[in-house]
Amino acid sequence: MTGGSGPSGKDAPNGVRPHIPVLLPQVLSALAPKDGEIYLDGTFGAGGYSRAILEAADCRVLALDRDPSVIAAAHRITPDYPNRLTVVLSPFSEMQEVWRIFEGQDADGHYIVPQADGVVLDIGVSSMQLDRPERGFSFMTDGPLDMRMGAEGESAADILNTASETDIANILFKNGEERQSRRIAKAIVATRADKKLTRTLELANLVEKVIGRKPGDPKHPATRTFQALRIAVNAELDELTAALTAAETMLKPGGRLVVVTFHSLEDRIVKDFLRNRSERAAGGSRHLPEVTRKQPSFRIVNQRALSPSAEEISVNPRARSAKLRAAIRTDAAAHTV
Repeated sequence: MTGGSGPSGKDAPNGVRPHIPVLLPQVLSALAPKDGEIYLDGTFGAGGYSRAILEAADCRVLALDRDPSVIAAAHRITPDYPNRLTVVLSPFSEMQEVWRIFEGQDADGHYIVPQADGVVLDIGVSSMQLDRPERGFSFMTDGPLDMRMGAEGESAADILNTASETDIANILFKNGEERQSRRIAKAIVATRADKKLTRTLELANLVEKVIGRKPGDPKHPATRTFQALRIAVNAELDELTAALTAAETMLKPGGRLVVVTFHSLEDRIVKDFLRNRSERAAGGSRHLPEVTRKQPSFRIVNQRALSPSAEEISVNPRARSAKLRAAIRTDAAAHTV
């Protein structure tokens, strides 16, 4: 849920219904905010995580979001935390560059950039984006087939109406794990020959017609297709990989990385990244000389991902697929990418 979730009981930006921060107690416990420290919230959204961090300790937060509408709405929140909260329009893959706003001089007059005490990422599409039909993320309401979290680049409609049948099938299979990807892609290409696909319900109805739907099945047949297109439009998996690598470089020894994901592809990337960085690695063979093996750059906090309780899911059904993984930075050098 890129953009995070807003605080319960407070109005979310742009008049959208209020949002509930997913796994908030667990996020705060893993991040452990302290006075005088600096944190990065890579997915500001309605400000739920940033607010909670700032209220937990007398610290500073640099928050990022790639959605221009979020940045505009954030101006309603920043005055509550003067000189403590900064919100910047940026994808979290560029967090390392944006972090340079903290550059200063040390006692000897040398310019230095302080390392981060913590980084938190809430991955995927936000409730705010899902709830606005004009953003094109939801198959439940009609809207333009957009799905862009930012304001630039190809939309979902652009991809569907120009990509080859093979490319569309690959997107649906790789990003959505859709087993019927070839059939859906074939139907999309056949449909666009007569009329371009431009609306969310057009696509949702097409997929349902191709796959069918069992009576009483709560999961819409277009769920995986919409997920796959959204990931492709926003290059989400590449963004996540870049953000994890940047966080490894930015965090100080003892700094904490907390990541909340919402589907298996995201969670797999985080799990594999942390497992790789927490083991002594040398590129494949455990028989290589010790001197060539990299020291662990992270210590994993929870070996098994944390999930929401039944109580949280009952209050916020969109939290049901969330998983939290956390790790603490060691004093070893960052691994070479």
